[in-house]
Amino acid sequence: MFESAELGHKTDKEEYDAAVPPLRTALLNAQYEVLDLKQFAVVVLINGIDGAGKGETMNLLDEWMDSRHIEGWAFDQPTAEESERPFMWRFWRALPPRGKIGVMFNNWYTQPIRDRVERIGSKADFEQRLDEIRRFEDMLVQEGVLLVKFWFHLSKSGQKKRLEELEKDPRTRWRITERDWRFYKQYERYRDVAARALRQTSTGNAPWMIVDGSDPRFRALFVGRTLLAALEKRLDVARLKHAPRQLAPPLPPLIDQRDLLNSLVLRQEMSKKEYDEALERYQGRLALLTREPAFRKHALVLVFEGADAAGKGGAIRRVTAALDIRQYSVVPVAAPTEEERAQPYLWRFWRHLPARGKTIVFDRSWYGRVLVERVEGFCSEADWMRAYAEINDFEDQLAAAGVVVVKFWLAIGKDEQLARFEAREAEPHKRFKITAEDWRNREKWDDYARAVCDMVDRTSTENAPWTLVEAENKYFARIKILRTICERLEAALA
Repeated sequence: MFESAELGHKTDKEEYDAAVPPLRTALLNAQYEVLDLKQFAVVVLINGIDGAGKGETMNLLDEWMDSRHIEGWAFDQPTAEESERPFMWRFWRALPPRGKIGVMFNNWYTQPIRDRVERIGSKADFEQRLDEIRRFEDMLVQEGVLLVKFWFHLSKSGQKKRLEELEKDPRTRWRITERDWRFYKQYERYRDVAARALRQTSTGNAPWMIVDGSDPRFRALFVGRTLLAALEKRLDVARLKHAPRQLAPPLPPLIDQRDLLNSLVLRQEMSKKEYDEALERYQGRLALLTREPAFRKHALVLVFEGADAAGKGGAIRRVTAALDIRQYSVVPVAAPTEEERAQPYLWRFWRHLPARGKTIVFDRSWYGRVLVERVEGFCSEADWMRAYAEINDFEDQLAAAGVVVVKFWLAIGKDEQLARFEAREAEPHKRFKITAEDWRNREKWDDYARAVCDMVDRTSTENAPWTLVEAENKYFARIKILRTICERLEAALA
């Protein structure tokens, strides 16, 4: 895989000096067009052998292009804040919005490769990480990101020569550490592990570009021209008024009218006295669980979805009443802002993820992609069909990081919803809760019901199962929710 990159390519100074000015001009023109169109973001990954020119190339791109619209990220060891969240969290937050270019040095490939070189974890763990990365990158591409991946390579003798040169120069001596020489001693293993990682993650949508790092001038022209070609190819597509979209497979047909929602007994019995007793018991139980020392190794994410007027707000208030106000926050989710629309749809949820020992309550969530966006036509069928797998991957990563994810769908019938809408309109202090959009959504009741059933079938997993809540009796619904949270937490802390 690295044979061509070990040939020792050279570019003489005269050729380089003649090639750079038009290349810089073309890169700037492409960058400005990307900025003007704001149809896609560009993510450039910089990886490779130590001493192969990764840092110099990152600085060069910043010099050649408009630095106001190119964001450079150099990731080192995770901070304390980052260590308390899923591995990908710090990379999720660094993704550039549409119209911008982000250059990521030491990105999501660095730690998996180094861990495998040093035999931290098993081969199966490594393969799983690569599979997760491949699916994540596929999601980025499907969300419109142009992903350009560079691997900077040196032969073993070339790396030794380069490290010695950097170590001798007082201006660059600080860059060479004991770790660099340790990885040099493991060169063959590092090369083999890297080759495996590149083969597994080089796809048609996000192929690896292997750069010979032995000659600075060749390296600079190779990266500049490769990036320019990728930008121009993508701009050619962006200029089309009707870019081709991926077609989604057909949904399974409805054979009968029985589904998850209409099979529920929506009105469950519970008296006010039973409710008051159970409320005190389960709120106390939840309060103790979130204050246990073992909870400091976990975090809690609560997802509340449901029909309009199903009682999500009241249920959330009964949950938060049991929590330390310093240790939780509620995130109400409405239509995405301009900033959020410029990012992958999961981005606005990634940035709210809790640290260990904390709780986040989502009043509506990332499931809007497969509910509102699906039914209202705000995204294509291909987009919401692929979202099921992307959401499952996201929640699996949360679970792997010690996050307990508890998801609720609060279900009421169409007649009960109408009664609650009319009651809200009649109460002056509740009229703000009912909007024209709520009435409009009722007209698509059957479409939403189908979407909810598909959502539960496709995203109720062993790590993050759905709990369907019969919510026509609010007392019953609130207690079922509190009991479920307690049971899930007790299982996680056991």
